[in-house]
Amino acid sequence: MKRFGITLGDPCGIGPEITLKALYANELYQRHALLFGSHAILEYYNQELGYGFVFNALTTIDSWKEDAINLYDPIPSVTLADIQIGKVTALGGELAFQSVRTSIEFALRGDISSVVTAPLNKEALHLAGHKFAGHTEIFGFYSHGPSYAMLLWSEKLKAIHVSTHISLRQACDACTKERVLDVIHLADATLKKAGYACPRIAVAGLNPHAGENGLFGTEELEHIIPAVEAARGEGIAVEGPIPPDTVFLKAMKGGYDIVVAMYHDQGHIPLKMLAFDSGVNITVGLDVVRTSVDHGTAFDIAGKLVASEKSLLEAISIGMKL
Repeated sequence: MKRFGITLGDPCGIGPEITLKALYANELYQRHALLFGSHAILEYYNQELGYGFVFNALTTIDSWKEDAINLYDPIPSVTLADIQIGKVTALGGELAFQSVRTSIEFALRGDISSVVTAPLNKEALHLAGHKFAGHTEIFGFYSHGPSYAMLLWSEKLKAIHVSTHISLRQACDACTKERVLDVIHLADATLKKAGYACPRIAVAGLNPHAGENGLFGTEELEHIIPAVEAARGEGIAVEGPIPPDTVFLKAMKGGYDIVVAMYHDQGHIPLKMLAFDSGVNITVGLDVVRTSVDHGTAFDIAGKLVASEKSLLEAISIGMKL
């Protein structure tokens, strides 16, 4: 197994807790993970959970220790007293951001093979002065690739998004032939990396009934159908546009391996209903492999030691495959 990174996310949320729980569940991960986040909050949860982990705070990969949990603390001056568990704070946003940024630096140098991210809070991120919409946009800014997309992965259903963190009005404008074709390419390439010989891709319509031949909108006729036809011409196994109220059911029943969703909620609602605790969020198309839990910081249960590490374990496993 190659070394990989785990960012703790917002230290005021459940990220540090589920990270230690995931490491406790798998001894191999203990030896190969490099954590990015507050040393102080890790020591707190280590004691509360009764794990007895020994941490090695390093500044370069050359300081790696095989008999410890290795970590990089981007702001080592932060103490436990500075962290308000369960609260939205600028410090939480700053620690989360710096953890992600430094993990990308380690990945681009080849020190780690991939990055798995625990959840951050967008409000806290903005309080800290970092005006990103989320992890996907941070990775898009600091790493490299001609195009990228958010892919939600579960055993039952997979969806990749043409647009994500923009308004619904903007999402309609973002549904262009070029972008839809890019996302079809990303879906095909990602599933092939994960072992699918010939991924079966369904493309959802944007409008009700996939536009009903122009009665309910022309995006399908002007952009989505031309993108699907172009992809088919390249030999990709893709169909669509398929009405969005049925395409996910067809995929869940085995008709397709992945659905190209036109906007954030179109793909997120079915995935979160089916696999909220086990779904994985993947940023595809960049030169840094990034997988993530598909849930939030859960400030309401932070510090109560009841958070589930299942989604994080799935994210680590899929990151290894990719």
